[in-house]
Amino acid sequence: MARNPHNRIKYEEDDSEQDERRGWRAWLVTLALAAVALGLGFLVPYMLYLNHEVGARFGQLQWQIPTRVYARPLLLAPGLRMDADTLGTELAAAAYREGDGKAPGTYLHDGSRWVIASRGFNDVGGPVPARRVELRLASGRVGDLQEAGAGAPIEQAPLDPARIATLYGQKQEERRLVRIQDVPDLLVTGLQAVEDRDFAHHHGIDVGGMVRAAWVNLRSGAARQGASTLTQQLARSGLLGIGREQTFTRKGKEILYALLIESRYDKGTILEAYLNQVYLGQRGAQAVHGVAAGAEFWFGRDLKNLSTEQIALLVGIVRGPSYYDPRRHPERARARRDFALGEMHETGLIDDAEYQRALAAPLGISQTPGSLSANRFPAYIDLVRRQLAHDYPADALAGAGLTVMSGMSPSAQAYAEAAVTRALKDLDNDKRPPLESGLVVTDVHNGDVIALVGSRDFARPGFNRALEAKRPVGSLIKPFVNLLALAQPGRWSLASWVDDSPVKVALGRGKTWEPGNSDGRSHGTVRLVDALAHSYNQATVRIGMAVAPERIAALVKTLAGIDAQPNPALILGSLDESPYAMAQLYQFLASGGEIQPLHAVRGVLDAQGNALNRYDKAPAPAQEGDAVAARLITIALQQAVSGGTGRRLVADGLGHLAPAGKTGTSNDGRDSWFAGWTGDHLAVIWMGNDQNQATGLYGATGAMRVWSNIFRNLPSATLKVGDTGLDWAWVVGADSTDASCEGARRFAFVAGQAPPYAPCPLPEPAPIEESGQGGWREWFGFGRDRDETSETPSDEAPTP
Repeated sequence: MARNPHNRIKYEEDDSEQDERRGWRAWLVTLALAAVALGLGFLVPYMLYLNHEVGARFGQLQWQIPTRVYARPLLLAPGLRMDADTLGTELAAAAYREGDGKAPGTYLHDGSRWVIASRGFNDVGGPVPARRVELRLASGRVGDLQEAGAGAPIEQAPLDPARIATLYGQKQEERRLVRIQDVPDLLVTGLQAVEDRDFAHHHGIDVGGMVRAAWVNLRSGAARQGASTLTQQLARSGLLGIGREQTFTRKGKEILYALLIESRYDKGTILEAYLNQVYLGQRGAQAVHGVAAGAEFWFGRDLKNLSTEQIALLVGIVRGPSYYDPRRHPERARARRDFALGEMHETGLIDDAEYQRALAAPLGISQTPGSLSANRFPAYIDLVRRQLAHDYPADALAGAGLTVMSGMSPSAQAYAEAAVTRALKDLDNDKRPPLESGLVVTDVHNGDVIALVGSRDFARPGFNRALEAKRPVGSLIKPFVNLLALAQPGRWSLASWVDDSPVKVALGRGKTWEPGNSDGRSHGTVRLVDALAHSYNQATVRIGMAVAPERIAALVKTLAGIDAQPNPALILGSLDESPYAMAQLYQFLASGGEIQPLHAVRGVLDAQGNALNRYDKAPAPAQEGDAVAARLITIALQQAVSGGTGRRLVADGLGHLAPAGKTGTSNDGRDSWFAGWTGDHLAVIWMGNDQNQATGLYGATGAMRVWSNIFRNLPSATLKVGDTGLDWAWVVGADSTDASCEGARRFAFVAGQAPPYAPCPLPEPAPIEESGQGGWREWFGFGRDRDETSETPSDEAPTP
């Protein structure tokens, strides 16, 4: 067909336009291909980078787990000194709840009857299973102890201990790792029902949900709604370093991470990681991560003991722990919990009856957050850290996921803190400088440090006076001066006569030392026991010079590692030491003569509960000579309490404990000390002013008040001194006699060393023979024959 000539120009124009269009198409295709190539050139390396990040961070599944420090387990046993207040304090510290005594972590209290359902735990000696026990308290003791329900008697039952501190790493994150098989099924399935119903089937993202969320965000002009799967939530949880801000860039990165995670790991691994990583609350600087820590934080319960309504609340607050905080916003929390219960009911996870019951139930939140305190007892934890420093440097301990089992008794710690607060409140006045205090309480049977207070503001870290305040100990040294004398039973006894007249000691270079008694009086010739009980300085100096300051310095070095200058002033306590060092020294006496190192740490367990190190080894039995000498000093210091410088304790109603104790006061009343012990416990207390100003306090008017306040509340056994290695005799003058003789007093002597018997009237005293007793006595040359020593007791002190 011929072309219409009138259309020629038209066709030529069409061909030109077509050529132009083909040029534009080629340019666009080239540009698109270049963009794709450029995009692939960027995306492929970026995806490889993200894939590496997923493998490095998620693949290792390693979190920084805090090291947790626990108190000692309360060991219930028939005959244990215990009262209702103390048992209640111990249970509260360990986060027990009053209830039916059937669920682990609960107890039933009905009059004198207690039913306690303990939780299993790992101790230094191995795992301790959960059990239900029933006991009765009677006359300040544990009476019957038996299996609850079965009635079978029990010899002892350890209760899981209180958590007293947490040693975090770089991040203040509270977390307890769990395996998915240890998580209640309802929590696993309920989480999916509420947060991600299609979790089992999608590949990391929910496309339909994302389209709906994108439409809402486009209409609002901002990113207001999300459609994140559990995998996406995990990606932005902090585990992979993605922020939580609502931006399209962040969302894109989150999607890529989620796709990569799903391509590399199975659903079980992803879900387990989520359960351990999910953020569930905050307490101060501590972030609570993971469902196990969340259960403890919100409910004070183990994960496996949560009820349906508690599981629903835990799942519900995943959406916003701050917004749905059940302690601050209970109405919001309840609405969110009920929504979660509805989802669980709709998906068939709970039936109608359980749904209605759970809806009607309260939130079930514990009054205070679970035992997540970073460091409630800074002074005690200071000691824990110091004792672990040899085996565990600080950076190896914090955040290492270890368990430290300490010797702290929560009730003893509470009573010690309250005692300091009460005493200082009573003593504070405008005429006295600000007072401070430091103290140590120990178990005399094993050396556990069961309480330690470093300042009057005991909840705040700072200068730890129990460990670091080295102050003049004053008369606290006197029992050890007398201990060395009594180690020579042929020459000294509690009945020995000592001159308490003015004394002058030559110091060399023409200098002399003339110490006087604190009351400004001399008391003539007195019995050794009376000189110690009344803390007479002049008599003590004569005894000390007879046994030699060098031996006193050697003794305190042996017993407590104390370095002292061997000069005459040491006899009256010219020695600066801390309460802890003096507690170590007095532990020798309180333990009955055992060399018993004090320890705050019983052992360290790894993350699986296996013992890595133990520090609670039983001390070696006391040497016979050590035990006898310690008994004699204990008897003397019991008299110091019953009728000497510590007699205020009897007036305070503590005579039934028959405690032994010694007061100490430095010059001008700058330092007030008291060391005293019962059948179970030793407490050493210092009180004074940090600037070393005079306080006007004596040992009996300051530190001893704190001791009294502690033992008015702390259940403790009466101090009973055994007769092993001792003979008792009635004495008048220097001879044994009958009890009916006028002025006769009963004294304890080393066995075989009592003076000879003489009926009334008494003849002249006969010489007394010496016998060695072994132990530390021989370390200082006290096991020698009489002719090997030149010192003899006299009314005049020899020249040093």
